[in-house]
Amino acid sequence: MPDPTVQLAVALDGLGWHPAAWRLSPADPTAALSPQWWAALAAEAERAALDLLTLEDGSPLPPGAADGPDGRTDQLRGRLDPLLVAARIAPLTQHIGLIPTIGVTHTEPFHVSTSVATLDHVSGGRAGWRPRVSVRRSETRHVGRRDLPDLDPAQLDDPATVRILGDLFAEAGDAVEVVRRLWDSWQDDAEIRDVASGRFVDRDRLHYIDFTGRWFSVKGPSIVPRPPQGQPVVAVLAHSSLPYAFAARHADVVFVTPADAAHAAAIVAEIRAAEEIVGRVGPPLRILADLLVLLDQTPALARQRRARLDSLATTDGRSDATAFTGTPGQLADLIEQWHRTGLAGFRLRPAVLPDDLTAITRALVPALRERNLFRAGYPGGTLRDLLGLPRPANRYAAETPA
Repeated sequence: MPDPTVQLAVALDGLGWHPAAWRLSPADPTAALSPQWWAALAAEAERAALDLLTLEDGSPLPPGAADGPDGRTDQLRGRLDPLLVAARIAPLTQHIGLIPTIGVTHTEPFHVSTSVATLDHVSGGRAGWRPRVSVRRSETRHVGRRDLPDLDPAQLDDPATVRILGDLFAEAGDAVEVVRRLWDSWQDDAEIRDVASGRFVDRDRLHYIDFTGRWFSVKGPSIVPRPPQGQPVVAVLAHSSLPYAFAARHADVVFVTPADAAHAAAIVAEIRAAEEIVGRVGPPLRILADLLVLLDQTPALARQRRARLDSLATTDGRSDATAFTGTPGQLADLIEQWHRTGLAGFRLRPAVLPDDLTAITRALVPALRERNLFRAGYPGGTLRDLLGLPRPANRYAAETPA
């Protein structure tokens, strides 16, 4: 029987997800470069008992053109590194999950594993990671270690494009597998701290992962003891069949972008079918729908805000996620309807910060609680506990001599 309550996440980026957010936000345009900004947003989200927050990748110069800077000067550009922001937030929060986005195309999995494991230790078991596949040539030029051809979004069925995307996602799959093995390379009881014998660790409980693949050859073990969650949560943003299959193989949570309730039901069915095809082992994916939200006290005021933002953006402001413009009560109606399709919850993208975040936390959350769709507080435990995910057994523990 599906859970009657929804899981609720918020995606934080700059001064908001609308390209003109900085023009209407009451915050100073430089606020997104200050630790106080991120600490205040995280505190607001945690006061409403949201399950988790995500932080966007700092690799591309947003939004940019496909092959490099687009020369625009009317949009907020530049970000702080999401992993370092999460590390700054961690000691200032107690319950909310923290999921930074870290690219896999240009980042060594050993470094990702140690960084996210460290975040899990620092946060007391509230860390996650959103692996991101990079397809832009502009991003490859930032790093300078590889190159990619220009990929035309209108020709994704082109055989050469299919091959390139397949290779990128296969590489990402290997990266996630290396990271997961490294998280297990220390057993939970590897640190024995036996003062009498002078042994801090039991070497039999540290393991070489000996991973050799097309893109990586990593021996291990990690330099960081096993994270408190055993395996921090892996979350994937997916829009189509290839990333759905990637999520089914490698993730715990998947963020999807349905257009309406019928589309949400179709996506849920496709993901469940992908889990069967790849032979998924363990709990089914937690599927959360992404929505870009712009909220106000009345529908008319919300539409006026949206029109004002669009007029200032000098772009069409299109998003990969469905944009909702209306009141918190109307959004609660939509969430209730879409939740029946099999979605576990929603990841909301505030159009303007902090305004749309506070509308979520102070108006939407109470509306959902009135409908018994969202819990009243935190039950305690790790992020995996919050999401209803069991703590995985260590894959190497059975190899240790009794």
